[in-house]
Amino acid sequence: MLNSKQLIEKTGISRATLNNYVALGILPNPIVKPPESDATKATRLGYFPDEALERIQLVQKLKKEGMSIADIARKLAKPDRQYPAAIPVTSENSNSKASQGREPLSRLSVELSVDNFPGPAYMVNNNFELIWWNDAAVKSLFNCEEEMPGDLVSRNLLGLLFDSFRDLDDTRLIEYLRPHLEVAKKRLSHQTLIKIYSSLTAEELSLIECLFSSAGTLGKDPIIHFPISLAQPDGTDVPCDLYVCFYREGILFTYSPLSVENDFLLNFLAQRNQVIRELLRKRKPYLSHVAVMVADLQHSTRICLELPAEEYFELINNIWQESEPIFRKYYGTYGKHAGDGMVYYFFPQPDCDYIFNAVQCAIELQEMTRRLSQKWQTRKGWFNEIMLNIGLNEGQEWFGTFHAGAHVEFTVLGETINQAARISEFARNGSIWVTKGMLNQVPREFRNRIHFGIPRRIGDGEFVFVNDTYANVSTLMDPENPNDPKLRDIQTIALTQIRGINNQ
Repeated sequence: MLNSKQLIEKTGISRATLNNYVALGILPNPIVKPPESDATKATRLGYFPDEALERIQLVQKLKKEGMSIADIARKLAKPDRQYPAAIPVTSENSNSKASQGREPLSRLSVELSVDNFPGPAYMVNNNFELIWWNDAAVKSLFNCEEEMPGDLVSRNLLGLLFDSFRDLDDTRLIEYLRPHLEVAKKRLSHQTLIKIYSSLTAEELSLIECLFSSAGTLGKDPIIHFPISLAQPDGTDVPCDLYVCFYREGILFTYSPLSVENDFLLNFLAQRNQVIRELLRKRKPYLSHVAVMVADLQHSTRICLELPAEEYFELINNIWQESEPIFRKYYGTYGKHAGDGMVYYFFPQPDCDYIFNAVQCAIELQEMTRRLSQKWQTRKGWFNEIMLNIGLNEGQEWFGTFHAGAHVEFTVLGETINQAARISEFARNGSIWVTKGMLNQVPREFRNRIHFGIPRRIGDGEFVFVNDTYANVSTLMDPENPNDPKLRDIQTIALTQIRGINNQ
């Protein structure tokens, strides 16, 4: 057998190239064991079968003939080949011998935060779009001379990496892409991945597909580790540990040079609630499509007057506690709102339609409040009904945060949320109203399941519900209703009322 050092010397390839050949399945996983001779200071080496030398020479020959590394991998890799598993970070491997002799991270910072990570760091959402990054990532990875684009779609991580490393050879590019594709496989389906990166060139898309299909399946470990080398402006490489942390809100990537002791960093990353709070608080503003839901409790003032203060707070807390798992189910993000109502934002998701998510969420909220209303009517022996009046709207707006000390509020700036709030004021008796522009964006196969339309007056106090129709707010306003003048700024918007959904 040949060890990794012997293979590198005989073929002239770099260690990064050797690792990429293993990752792509061109070479088998090495057998890692103590060296068979005392000629090296290494405590452990990877050993390959003798035919690995011929395999590398064949790869070099095919590359000279013009074949891309992705095509070579398809030609030579075994069909059942998978990536070597990423290393789960545990207390055992975080204190390995490999860390001995490193400079302690605690000497670099008395109190670590996301602002002083030891190397490049960035966070992506579940569509692999950047929502936070530090200066080191911009300088070392993304090579952006100007500000990052405000449009969220333009911040797609793999697209930025392709742009930054377009001049690198395939093996170095693969070293950067490989861990990201292995991580992507945990969150994205193959179909979603291709949809997201459909704008890439055929060769780039081919490479992504190759890496994605050969990637192994990650476990449920909240933090995993990849060894990687970062290219420096002076042409040198810095060996690093790449740590990847998974959160519901996104994925954090942070690089730590091997010269730094990582125990302090790992202890910080293990404080998951603190880390994600910091990251969300520092999330960069971005322009994105968003569906907005505004829900207000009808007759809240009257209910507040009728209930003892402690029971009113209990009621409001009941509503929030019952609502939270529904919003979580449909990927809702809590937003800034005054009073006892609620605002939630729904952003594009990789494997589901965010607008349909908002509609389904509103319907489940309506059903939840009906159950809660019955519970409180039985408890209090009253006839008050607990009803949430819901307004839904969609648009492209800036999303960011407001800070007040340690408190952080997420908000969307623009007319989308203002109109959703006005629609919520228009809605009565626990109804759900949505703009025509938003509902028309729901894919037809989903929209056909939604029961929507307009209640039309046919007589004194009598209404008929006309299915699958819309109407301008101006035609639905009651001139005798004192609240209607506040709605005149949305009177030209076409709305429809949602009454249910067919789940079959």
